[in-house]
Amino acid sequence: MPTRNELGSHGERIAAAFLTSAGLRVLDLNWRCREGELDIVARDGDALVFCEVKTRRGVGYGHPVEAVTTAKQRRLRTLAHRWLAAHHAHAAELRFDVVGVLVRPSRPALVTHLRAAFP
Repeated sequence: MPTRNELGSHGERIAAAFLTSAGLRVLDLNWRCREGELDIVARDGDALVFCEVKTRRGVGYGHPVEAVTTAKQRRLRTLAHRWLAAHHAHAAELRFDVVGVLVRPSRPALVTHLRAAFP
């Protein structure tokens, strides 16, 4: 049984592969600053995408994407501004996506990608 951190890292790898196969270009994985961490930063055409990944083994506590609370959304916006400043980056569009990864024993993971999940 993987630890919580191992499960999260596994889910982030699955999410990055999923996004890449969907045509996004991953720019950064697990970018950290004083305020926290961005799981995935990607480019989707002209849009810069800040993606939160939530991984679960089951839905007993709800679907993984439901774990992105209003407080988490606020923190992700702050982290996105920090990333933009650190990289002197600009984009025509900023987007916040959520990827839920449901890891199932002996079966492929189920991936749910919510584009523009919150403003």
